[in-house]
Amino acid sequence: MTPTTREGQRAELHKTIWRIANDLRGSVDGWDFKSYVLGMLFYRFISENLTAYINEGERAAGNPGFNYAVLPDEQAEFGRDVTVQDKGFYILPSELFQNVRRHAARDENLNETLAQVFKNIEGSAVGSDSEYDLKGLFDDLDVNSSKLGNTVAKRNEKLVKLLDAIGDLPLGNFEDHSIDLFGDAYEYLMQMYASSAGKSGGEYYTPQEVSELLARITVVGKKSVNKVYDPAVGSGSLLLKFDKILGKGNVRLGFYGQEINLTTYNLARINMFLHDVNYEKFNLAHGDTLLDPAHWDDEPFEAIVSNPPYSTRWEGDANPLLINDPRFAPAGVLAPKSKADLAFTMHILSWLAVNGTAAIVEFPGVLYRGGAEAKIRKYLIDNNYVDAVIQLPPDLFFGTTIATCIIVLKKSKNDNAVLFIDASAEFTRGGNKNKLTVPHQQKILDAFTAREDAEHFARLVPNADIASNAYNIAVSSYVEAEDTREVIDITELNAEIKRIVARQQELRISIDAIVADLEGTK
Repeated sequence: MTPTTREGQRAELHKTIWRIANDLRGSVDGWDFKSYVLGMLFYRFISENLTAYINEGERAAGNPGFNYAVLPDEQAEFGRDVTVQDKGFYILPSELFQNVRRHAARDENLNETLAQVFKNIEGSAVGSDSEYDLKGLFDDLDVNSSKLGNTVAKRNEKLVKLLDAIGDLPLGNFEDHSIDLFGDAYEYLMQMYASSAGKSGGEYYTPQEVSELLARITVVGKKSVNKVYDPAVGSGSLLLKFDKILGKGNVRLGFYGQEINLTTYNLARINMFLHDVNYEKFNLAHGDTLLDPAHWDDEPFEAIVSNPPYSTRWEGDANPLLINDPRFAPAGVLAPKSKADLAFTMHILSWLAVNGTAAIVEFPGVLYRGGAEAKIRKYLIDNNYVDAVIQLPPDLFFGTTIATCIIVLKKSKNDNAVLFIDASAEFTRGGNKNKLTVPHQQKILDAFTAREDAEHFARLVPNADIASNAYNIAVSSYVEAEDTREVIDITELNAEIKRIVARQQELRISIDAIVADLEGTK
């Protein structure tokens, strides 16, 4: 498929998604309805994924006309164990998306049929290595919810429309490797819902161009990494950018993360499947990263990216145990209870490999505020962990117009300095948000890689100078903004004013003469 054809197909796909998402939701709030659209897309994906996988195996074994979708359920049972071991789940032919959809309009108990199908898919993983990865994935797709309608008949009517709309999405033939279209559809839906949801959407979705920049920063000079991690994983889109940047298979040990919101945690796991990341290649946990971190005993991570919640509350010094936590203890102080930003930063530093890089989107206040946050910055600078601070443009994120920044952490550096980059003007206005286009990203990356001064854009500052400036690491304190005001020649300006005054005087004399002539003729 040529790039032009692919982009045209993608544009058509986005147009169709927009239409069905708005046509279908009716009285259901868009933010709530996303679980139905995304969940049904996932159901279609795993059905087609499993069918293609089984068909490929059978046809390679000498059965060229084999089609799993038309196989009787009792004949399909023979492949359950080995398939669950490989794919992590199993779906009987009668319960595949395409077959349930075919009978949906005539099924008076469609809601119960779907509820049982989802239960069976999740149940197929029980007792296997994938059980944890499948558990609860369909919880937010509540087919018995009154949000879909006040009666069973109305709910089923909505479900039929939903099955048909998702089934009609132009996602190509799965066996022709149309996997990227499923992932793209999911990304577009999440971006669409995040945009319409305002602040709540921004908490779980990082714009793709920002995600890409963060990931590219952490892998500069590398062709592969051991594994990647996000302690506030949201919908998982940030992690998945590594497959795009490094190429499939170059995150050798997989994708790791933790998410406190259950619905968002489910979205992240679905996102992994839809981007063809098999269950053994991701390890996502549900819970509070700061108070109950998962992956404590895992090997440190070579690449960490994150866009943690800005200035969220946490227990802080109200919990006397936290100051002894090995993640926070080295700084000798805890982040304020009302601002957990630097608690996430310290957690990330603790989980970072010696040869690793972390790129974290931060609220700007953490760069210059005093008190406990200044003491944490002192620890980070004195120990030479801060590699770079990048000022981003305003209005990039859903739910806020504020200009955020990126703090880059490393444990192994070749100098004792911090690179400051002022990228506040690197954007293009797109719709109702600013966008970091590819050229903007590249300019930032080039400066990050060169690590040298560039007038009005980048400056390498010794840690000692930062210490003498009260450990303030705001970019504006070190990179002088370009003066774009027009230069005015005062001598020329005065001469012009003198000419204007003289001309005014001439006009005044002429007008007085005309008035005198007129009065003399009366």
